[in-house]
Amino acid sequence: MDCIQRRGRLLQLHKSLVESLELGVLEKEADNTELRLRTRDDNRKGQNMVLNPVISKLSGKLVVLASASPRRLEILTNIGLRFEVVPSWFKETLDKTLFKMPYEYAVETAKQKALEVAQRMPFKHLKTPDIVIGADTVVTVDGLILEKPVDKQDAYHMLSRLSGKEHSVYTGVAIVLCHERQEGGTEFKVVDFYEETKVKFAELSEEMLWEYINSGEPMDKAGGYGIQALGGMLVEYVKGDFLNVVGFPLNHFCKQLEMIYNSPLKSPSHKMKREDSVGTDGPCSPVNSLSKVTENGEVSNFNSSDSAGQTPVSEQNVVGPECAKCNNQGFPHKIVDLLDGFKASKTLFTACKLGVFDVLSDSEGLTVEEVADKIKASVLGTERLLEAAVSLELLHKHKVEDKIMYRNTEQASRFLVLDSPLSLCGYILHCNDLVWPLFTHLESAVREGTNQYERAFGKKTENLFQDGYFRKDDIKMRFMNAMHSVAKVTGKDVATAFDLSSFKTACDVGGCTGAMAYEFTKAHPGLSVVVFDLPPVVEMRSHFQPKEQDDRVSFIAGDFFKDELPKADLYILSRILHDWSDDKVHELLSKLSKACTPGCAVLLAETVLDEAKPWASRAYMQSLNMLVQTEGRERSSTHYRQLLENHGFSQMRVSHTRNFLDAILAFKQ
Repeated sequence: MDCIQRRGRLLQLHKSLVESLELGVLEKEADNTELRLRTRDDNRKGQNMVLNPVISKLSGKLVVLASASPRRLEILTNIGLRFEVVPSWFKETLDKTLFKMPYEYAVETAKQKALEVAQRMPFKHLKTPDIVIGADTVVTVDGLILEKPVDKQDAYHMLSRLSGKEHSVYTGVAIVLCHERQEGGTEFKVVDFYEETKVKFAELSEEMLWEYINSGEPMDKAGGYGIQALGGMLVEYVKGDFLNVVGFPLNHFCKQLEMIYNSPLKSPSHKMKREDSVGTDGPCSPVNSLSKVTENGEVSNFNSSDSAGQTPVSEQNVVGPECAKCNNQGFPHKIVDLLDGFKASKTLFTACKLGVFDVLSDSEGLTVEEVADKIKASVLGTERLLEAAVSLELLHKHKVEDKIMYRNTEQASRFLVLDSPLSLCGYILHCNDLVWPLFTHLESAVREGTNQYERAFGKKTENLFQDGYFRKDDIKMRFMNAMHSVAKVTGKDVATAFDLSSFKTACDVGGCTGAMAYEFTKAHPGLSVVVFDLPPVVEMRSHFQPKEQDDRVSFIAGDFFKDELPKADLYILSRILHDWSDDKVHELLSKLSKACTPGCAVLLAETVLDEAKPWASRAYMQSLNMLVQTEGRERSSTHYRQLLENHGFSQMRVSHTRNFLDAILAFKQ
């Protein structure tokens, strides 16, 4: 059946469905009260009744829709609202793992879209809007946010997941009210809310799924369907606002406008003062609610759990000075922080190497003299080191009677004490002894595009691992300690990033001490893991065995470039591909592809380059680290997708864990 015939058949089916829906009544359940959603004409009349009193108040105001969605444009046009469309430039790539609930992600994205337009227009469009409307719609099922499918197979998996199930559609909406202040600059008041609609899919046959997928409609829609078009035939019922599923909760929006103009919101608001770098010639960057602004105007990150009590409707005031004058005479805090950054790192390295956190771990506090005696250092130097550690929030300082005492912070006790289960000491000492000397030659690495091992340590390496890390037992142990500590801290997040219940056997390629493998067996009781690494590594495994033995983890010695890989359903590669050039990565992926049968998968744990991540700079610093150390590099999710697809792996999924390593899962075709 060709495309025209297929689409014609689907349109006929959809027409019948729409006719039956328009004649029927859709039920909405909210707070145990049954509401009725009547036909679209009735809805428009009702919504116009709500909005009409507000329209006169919007007369003469510049209203802007920060979205290029034709569906949102149509919905707002149909109620007689006059507005301009200025699509937002904000990249919709916020890390979903930062949000406890899917609607928080949708609201934050909507807010960032609207703020970006509100802050850009005075400079790019030479006019300040009065109101900017931003919206973002997401589909969620089984706790997952379904985005636009990347290909037909991805669309198939999405729709199969929705088949026969009730799922939620959330739309987050942000209304930014812009006010030019007499003293200069613009004040932005942000009102945001969300709407949830429940949608139940019928049980979908394979034929129906593929008919719909082959129509092409799923490819540009979140969740892989459009309820207002052919996708309506897949829907068994809707509970809630139908237009919310289309892309904009009109009824809720109208009520919010009425509240804004007729009864001022009682929700708490706060002022946020923006300060940008000296000499900026563009619009201020969007205010991200993942940051809090302190009284002195400095921005610091906070965990999304801080806003767990957020109500469905919230109001914030965002104050931004004119960007052409932003901070012209201000102090360059960020630049000075970067200037001093190496001092902070070296303070941490030195405190770890001297055992400061270890000697403080067994007491409620020690004096400078007591610490100096235990670490065998001068009182003068110890005092300055401890004071610096206090300023970095690594230590607490308190007074007991007439004595000044120092003790570990909670994080220091957890991550900086050598025998702590999640100790990062191994990695910190690796950074001090290996990475620090290499980074002193960063200029040469940038000019030459090569690692700096020979300059830093006076020895040329043909193979970094054989000639560098494993040439002496003490150096090998230091390297393995570093990898072990990172795997202990990040292992759980990587192991639980995806549902791996369908896999029974795994091979941790280059798995080093087995720390990652043990985290996988903890998270997945039905999984057994073989750690495959070089003989010098495997022979040292006894130094890192966990107290509780797990016979589901075993070790095999071998070279993953030269030797045959153990058979497995799932191949795990943690911090492996970033060590190597693209040519070597292709060589290894080709080998993995041959070892995999259809349905097998690879799971990569790497630092994924993604400039939209709030902590993106860490990934780019790690990429510089690979330049000075190896022939490898960190890569973007797009780069990984290309590499994997070249070797027959598809349906790639990325999980940003907000830990050292992100996780990527892809299946063999």
